[in-house]
Amino acid sequence: MADIELKKKAPGATALLIVDMINDLQFTEGPSMAAPGLVAANIIAKLRTAATKCGVPVVYVNDNYGLWHGDTTAIVEYCLRPESRGKEIVRKLRPRKRYYFVVKPHFSGFYATNLPVLLPRLGVSRLVLTGIAADICLLFTAADAHMRQYDLWVPSDATAGVTPERKGWVIDIVEHSMEAETAPSSALSLSEWLRRAD
Repeated sequence: MADIELKKKAPGATALLIVDMINDLQFTEGPSMAAPGLVAANIIAKLRTAATKCGVPVVYVNDNYGLWHGDTTAIVEYCLRPESRGKEIVRKLRPRKRYYFVVKPHFSGFYATNLPVLLPRLGVSRLVLTGIAADICLLFTAADAHMRQYDLWVPSDATAGVTPERKGWVIDIVEHSMEAETAPSSALSLSEWLRRAD
């Protein structure tokens, strides 16, 4: 964190958060997450490219899978092992060195992490929130972001849930209870979202 300089606000005061997409999907509901997760990964990859072009910070917020001594590389390699159900997703969204990587110990990206310190240092007050699982980690992260008064865009096509019904339930909650924008990225571009900050 010491090498992050205090600087002017990020473009549109926005950061792209990618939640738990570096994932082995080795849990009970993992098999049902693989296909929708890959669809979401393709959308997130496009948003990540757009963010990089616009100078918008990209922040991965990810589980550590019990690798308490591991770094980003160790977590990525763990999720790329042969038996990992999520390895295609990980290959699609493997983080690059210029991106930030925040390790979380529980559901919310804000709980017991450096995210609450990092985002203000990056001049961020608006978040594009993407990832899995919609009804668990994404929902808890969105709720904590809302309580901290971040403006939210949760693109409905850049998230995945165990079932479409559970994902739809979350999109409804964040839209109506957290005042989040939920338009899919096919209907709202990142550049348009950035212009809304003006």
